[in-house]
Amino acid sequence: MKIVVLQGSPNKNGSTHILTEAFTKGAEEAGHQVRRFDLTDYKVNPCTGCVACGYEGPCVQKDDNQKVRKAVLDADMIVFATPLYYYGMSAQLKIVIDRFCAYNSSITRKHMKSALLTVAWNSDNWTFDALESHYKTLVKYLDFEDQGMVLGRGCGSPSMTRNSGYPEKAYELGRQL
Repeated sequence: MKIVVLQGSPNKNGSTHILTEAFTKGAEEAGHQVRRFDLTDYKVNPCTGCVACGYEGPCVQKDDNQKVRKAVLDADMIVFATPLYYYGMSAQLKIVIDRFCAYNSSITRKHMKSALLTVAWNSDNWTFDALESHYKTLVKYLDFEDQGMVLGRGCGSPSMTRNSGYPEKAYELGRQL
């Protein structure tokens, strides 16, 4: 299976990266091909709502999202990896998801699998409620088949994350695919 990981953390040595690495290791050991996009390395402009794409054509913006689009449409699974910022996903990931509007139907027709990897300093039970709701809405809207979520509570630093059970959960999620 071809898997695309959209990593929305601007911190390449942070907790989101730790979960992404663990997931990737598990998925590759299971025989899957994983391509990761560290979205801070790509110049992706926000959707302008101009609808020149007609919701299915090429976007008029000539930026790095063309690379992301090609990889997403070539994949069987998409993994959203993000730190929790004010109870939502990072701006880097949100911009890319907003640009899905230029190829919604193509994504929906693929019936892709999906997963969510996320971390937060906060460890309250309600910490991920808003992000979980957003992810579940995307799953429903884009006809994804959810493979699971790793919700890393209390992962405010890389050392906290490494000492939690969340990297192992991310690894197992990738391995069991």
